[in-house]
Amino acid sequence: MLDDLDKELEKRGHKFVRYADDCNIYVQTRRAGERVMESVKTFLEKKLKLKVNPKKSKVDRATRVKFLGFSFYKRKGEVLIRVAARSLERFREKLRRLTKRTRSGKLENIIQEINQYTMGWMGYYRQANTPSVFEGLDSWIRRRLRQMVWKRWKRGTTCYRELVKLGVPKYRAGLGAVGKSPWHMSKSPVINEALSNSYFRNLGLKSLKVRYQELRIS
Repeated sequence: MLDDLDKELEKRGHKFVRYADDCNIYVQTRRAGERVMESVKTFLEKKLKLKVNPKKSKVDRATRVKFLGFSFYKRKGEVLIRVAARSLERFREKLRRLTKRTRSGKLENIIQEINQYTMGWMGYYRQANTPSVFEGLDSWIRRRLRQMVWKRWKRGTTCYRELVKLGVPKYRAGLGAVGKSPWHMSKSPVINEALSNSYFRNLGLKSLKVRYQELRIS
Protein backbone atom coordinates (compact mmCIF):
# COMPACT_ATOMS: atom_id res chain seq x y z
CA MET A 1 0.00 0.00 0.00
CA LEU A 2 2.81 2.40 0.82
CA ASP A 3 4.10 1.93 -2.73
CA ASP A 4 1.44 4.50 -3.57
CA LEU A 5 3.16 6.91 -1.19
CA ASP A 6 6.50 6.30 -2.94
CA LYS A 7 4.92 7.09 -6.31
CA GLU A 8 3.30 10.22 -4.93
CA LEU A 9 6.56 11.49 -3.45
CA GLU A 10 8.42 10.72 -6.69
CA LYS A 11 5.76 12.59 -8.67
CA ARG A 12 6.24 15.61 -6.40
CA GLY A 13 10.02 15.44 -6.88
CA HIS A 14 10.85 14.88 -3.21
CA LYS A 15 14.03 13.24 -1.97
CA PHE A 16 13.05 10.52 0.47
CA VAL A 17 13.95 7.13 1.92
CA ARG A 18 11.48 4.57 3.25
CA TYR A 19 11.72 1.17 4.92
CA ALA A 20 8.35 -0.45 5.71
CA ASP A 21 6.35 2.29 7.50
CA ASP A 22 9.42 4.34 8.48
CA CYS A 23 9.93 7.22 6.04
CA ASN A 24 12.13 10.33 5.96
CA ILE A 25 11.50 13.13 3.45
CA TYR A 26 14.22 15.71 2.87
CA VAL A 27 13.51 19.34 1.96
CA GLN A 28 15.44 22.61 2.11
CA THR A 29 13.68 24.56 4.89
CA ARG A 30 11.60 24.01 8.00
CA ARG A 31 8.66 25.80 6.38
CA ALA A 32 8.83 23.41 3.44
CA GLY A 33 9.04 20.51 5.89
CA GLU A 34 5.90 21.61 7.71
CA ARG A 35 4.07 22.05 4.41
CA VAL A 36 5.13 18.60 3.16
CA MET A 37 4.28 17.01 6.51
CA GLU A 38 0.74 18.32 6.35
CA SER A 39 0.20 17.34 2.72
CA VAL A 40 1.63 13.85 3.18
CA LYS A 41 -0.47 13.35 6.31
CA THR A 42 -3.56 14.32 4.32
CA PHE A 43 -2.57 11.92 1.52
CA LEU A 44 -2.04 9.01 3.92
CA GLU A 45 -5.19 9.54 5.97
CA LYS A 46 -7.66 10.53 3.26
CA LYS A 47 -6.45 8.59 0.22
CA LEU A 48 -4.78 5.55 1.77
CA LYS A 49 -6.97 5.50 4.91
CA LEU A 50 -3.95 5.14 7.20
CA LYS A 51 -3.47 6.69 10.64
CA VAL A 52 -0.37 8.84 11.16
CA ASN A 53 1.15 8.62 14.64
CA PRO A 54 1.76 12.25 15.73
CA LYS A 55 4.23 11.18 18.44
CA LYS A 56 6.54 9.55 15.88
CA SER A 57 6.13 12.19 13.18
CA LYS A 58 8.01 15.48 13.25
CA VAL A 59 9.83 18.12 11.24
CA ASP A 60 13.49 18.47 12.19
CA ARG A 61 17.01 18.80 10.85
CA ALA A 62 18.38 15.69 9.16
CA THR A 63 21.36 15.74 11.54
CA ARG A 64 19.04 15.50 14.56
CA VAL A 65 16.87 12.57 13.55
CA LYS A 66 17.66 8.88 13.13
CA PHE A 67 16.60 6.36 10.53
CA LEU A 68 16.97 2.61 11.06
CA GLY A 69 19.64 3.23 13.70
CA PHE A 70 21.60 5.75 11.61
CA SER A 71 21.85 9.54 11.66
CA PHE A 72 23.70 12.15 9.62
CA TYR A 73 26.45 14.69 10.23
CA LYS A 74 28.32 17.26 8.14
CA ARG A 75 32.08 17.46 7.68
CA LYS A 76 33.68 20.00 5.37
CA GLY A 77 30.34 20.54 3.68
CA GLU A 78 29.79 16.83 3.02
CA VAL A 79 26.85 14.94 4.54
CA LEU A 80 28.00 11.65 6.07
CA ILE A 81 26.39 8.71 7.88
CA ARG A 82 26.99 7.74 11.51
CA VAL A 83 25.53 5.36 14.07
CA ALA A 84 22.72 7.10 15.95
CA ALA A 85 23.42 7.99 19.58
CA ARG A 86 20.67 5.71 20.90
CA SER A 87 22.00 2.80 18.81
CA LEU A 88 25.46 3.30 20.32
CA GLU A 89 23.99 3.34 23.81
CA ARG A 90 22.10 0.09 23.17
CA PHE A 91 25.38 -1.42 21.95
CA ARG A 92 27.12 -0.39 25.18
CA GLU A 93 24.23 -1.69 27.29
CA LYS A 94 24.56 -5.11 25.64
CA LEU A 95 28.34 -5.17 26.11
CA ARG A 96 28.01 -4.12 29.75
CA ARG A 97 25.89 -7.23 30.31
CA LEU A 98 28.32 -9.46 28.43
CA THR A 99 31.32 -8.08 30.33
CA LYS A 100 29.82 -7.68 33.78
CA ARG A 101 32.77 -7.84 36.16
CA THR A 102 31.10 -10.39 38.44
CA ARG A 103 30.32 -12.71 35.54
CA SER A 104 31.62 -16.28 35.73
CA GLY A 105 32.74 -18.57 32.93
CA LYS A 106 35.83 -18.97 30.77
CA LEU A 107 37.17 -15.77 29.31
CA GLU A 108 37.48 -17.42 25.90
CA ASN A 109 33.76 -18.28 25.91
CA ILE A 110 32.82 -14.76 26.94
CA ILE A 111 34.95 -13.36 24.12
CA GLN A 112 33.22 -15.69 21.68
CA GLU A 113 29.84 -14.30 22.80
CA ILE A 114 31.17 -10.76 22.36
CA ASN A 115 32.37 -11.59 18.84
CA GLN A 116 29.01 -13.05 17.85
CA TYR A 117 27.28 -9.83 18.82
CA THR A 118 29.84 -7.25 17.67
CA MET A 119 30.54 -8.79 14.26
CA GLY A 120 26.83 -8.99 13.46
CA TRP A 121 26.37 -5.42 14.68
CA MET A 122 29.30 -4.24 12.58
CA GLY A 123 27.86 -5.95 9.52
CA TYR A 124 24.73 -3.83 9.87
CA TYR A 125 26.48 -0.52 10.60
CA ARG A 126 29.25 -0.88 8.02
CA GLN A 127 27.77 2.03 6.03
CA ALA A 128 28.66 4.51 8.80
CA ASN A 129 31.55 6.88 8.02
CA THR A 130 32.98 6.70 11.54
CA PRO A 131 36.10 4.48 11.85
CA SER A 132 37.26 6.45 14.89
CA VAL A 133 34.03 5.57 16.71
CA PHE A 134 34.62 1.85 16.12
CA GLU A 135 38.22 2.20 17.24
CA GLY A 136 36.99 3.82 20.45
CA LEU A 137 34.52 0.99 21.03
CA ASP A 138 37.34 -1.55 20.58
CA SER A 139 39.32 0.21 23.30
CA TRP A 140 36.31 0.40 25.60
CA ILE A 141 35.55 -3.33 25.20
CA ARG A 142 39.14 -4.25 26.06
CA ARG A 143 38.96 -2.07 29.15
CA ARG A 144 35.73 -3.81 30.18
CA LEU A 145 37.53 -7.16 29.85
CA ARG A 146 40.56 -5.94 31.83
CA GLN A 147 38.21 -4.89 34.61
CA MET A 148 36.62 -8.35 34.62
CA VAL A 149 39.98 -10.13 34.76
CA TRP A 150 41.35 -7.90 37.53
CA LYS A 151 38.17 -8.46 39.56
CA ARG A 152 38.59 -12.22 39.21
CA TRP A 153 42.11 -12.04 40.63
CA LYS A 154 40.52 -10.55 43.78
CA ARG A 155 43.36 -10.64 46.30
CA GLY A 156 46.74 -8.96 45.94
CA THR A 157 48.73 -12.18 46.07
CA THR A 158 46.75 -13.69 43.20
CA CYS A 159 47.05 -10.51 41.19
CA TYR A 160 50.82 -10.40 41.74
CA ARG A 161 51.22 -14.03 40.69
CA GLU A 162 49.12 -13.61 37.55
CA LEU A 163 50.94 -10.45 36.50
CA VAL A 164 54.32 -12.16 36.81
CA LYS A 165 52.96 -15.15 34.90
CA LEU A 166 51.98 -12.77 32.09
CA GLY A 167 55.53 -11.43 31.88
CA VAL A 168 55.37 -8.30 34.04
CA PRO A 169 58.64 -7.75 35.98
CA LYS A 170 58.25 -8.50 39.69
CA TYR A 171 58.93 -4.94 40.82
CA ARG A 172 56.17 -3.66 38.49
CA ALA A 173 53.81 -6.51 39.35
CA GLY A 174 53.92 -5.35 42.96
CA LEU A 175 52.53 -2.00 41.86
CA GLY A 176 49.73 -3.63 39.91
CA ALA A 177 48.70 -5.93 42.76
CA VAL A 178 47.13 -3.09 44.70
CA GLY A 179 44.74 -0.42 43.55
CA LYS A 180 41.35 1.18 43.70
CA SER A 181 38.24 -0.01 41.88
CA PRO A 182 38.41 -2.61 39.08
CA TRP A 183 37.40 0.08 36.57
CA HIS A 184 40.17 2.38 37.78
CA MET A 185 42.73 -0.43 37.65
CA SER A 186 41.65 -1.45 34.14
CA LYS A 187 43.38 1.68 32.90
CA SER A 188 46.59 1.31 34.90
CA PRO A 189 49.84 0.88 32.90
CA VAL A 190 50.72 -2.42 34.61
CA ILE A 191 47.36 -4.04 33.86
CA ASN A 192 47.51 -2.77 30.28
CA GLU A 193 51.00 -4.22 29.93
CA ALA A 194 49.88 -7.64 31.12
CA LEU A 195 46.48 -7.67 29.44
CA SER A 196 47.64 -6.01 26.24
CA ASN A 197 45.74 -5.67 22.99
CA SER A 198 47.65 -8.66 21.60
CA TYR A 199 46.70 -10.70 24.69
CA PHE A 200 43.01 -10.35 23.87
CA ARG A 201 43.66 -10.76 20.15
CA ASN A 202 45.35 -14.09 20.90
CA LEU A 203 42.28 -15.12 22.89
CA GLY A 204 40.22 -14.52 19.77
CA LEU A 205 38.76 -11.05 20.41
CA LYS A 206 37.82 -9.52 17.07
CA SER A 207 38.19 -5.84 16.28
CA LEU A 208 35.26 -3.71 15.17
CA LYS A 209 37.56 -1.35 13.29
CA VAL A 210 39.35 -4.15 11.44
CA ARG A 211 36.04 -5.76 10.48
CA TYR A 212 34.74 -2.36 9.36
CA GLN A 213 37.76 -1.90 7.08
CA GLU A 214 37.32 -5.39 5.65
CA LEU A 215 33.64 -4.78 4.88
CA ARG A 216 34.30 -1.38 3.30
CA ILE A 217 36.93 -2.82 0.96
CA SER A 218 34.86 -5.83 -0.12
